[in-house]
Amino acid sequence: MDKRLEAGWAQRIAWSVLAVASFGLLVWVPFLYVAIRRRRRSDWGAFAAFLLYEVITLPWATTDQSDTGDPILGLVALVCVGMAVGMLLFAVFDRRQPRYAAAGQGPVPGHLQGPAHGHAGPVQGNPYLR
Repeated sequence: MDKRLEAGWAQRIAWSVLAVASFGLLVWVPFLYVAIRRRRRSDWGAFAAFLLYEVITLPWATTDQSDTGDPILGLVALVCVGMAVGMLLFAVFDRRQPRYAAAGQGPVPGHLQGPAHGHAGPVQGNPYLR
């Protein structure tokens, strides 16, 4: 059940921009994506926490009738969106693994080795890449 979800920096930044550009209204969407893909309890917990944040802060923001706004609501929104961005950039997605266990060793895809191709000795490396 240990399913990995790898993402490059472009995808991490795109999910973070979605959370920030929507002013926190869609902060739960990337966590739903991660929870569906990996199916871990911790991912579903993060999704539930950010959905709960949305369910609480949206009515809180619409019921405030003052002209100055609510500084507590602003602080909560900044902390939650900042935490979501930090999680999306550094904690949620797994780092990409090298394609080969020993990078730099073995045959290069598309490059044939062996006696028929000018090399002496047995063919080395992964036999499935030949």
